[in-house]
Amino acid sequence: MPGTRKLGRPTDQRMAMLRQQVTDFLDKGRMETTVSRAKEIAPLAEKMISLGKNKSLANYRQALAFITREDVAKKVFDELAPKYAERSGGYTRITRIGNRRGDAAEVAVIELV
Repeated sequence: MPGTRKLGRPTDQRMAMLRQQVTDFLDKGRMETTVSRAKEIAPLAEKMISLGKNKSLANYRQALAFITREDVAKKVFDELAPKYAERSGGYTRITRIGNRRGDAAEVAVIELV
């Protein structure tokens, strides 16, 4: 479950946003977003990769329940999970890159290691 950051949204909107961002992040491998969103995305993405390490139907269905696109879930199980098979966690890296010009929000890049 995500941390305690509410991100200024009701629960249903917040979970929908996080699901979509995790899906896009796992698809592309890199994403630029605010620091607080990146800190929420990281553990969710790592959980999806950890599910992919044990290729069972139950884990695949659990991943599909969270990831919004089936092709991304397939990519997690076929490409990303074998890549991190020897690693026991810490699949993501968050790097702060400064403030956004429009609203001065602190921006970070989250990427797969």
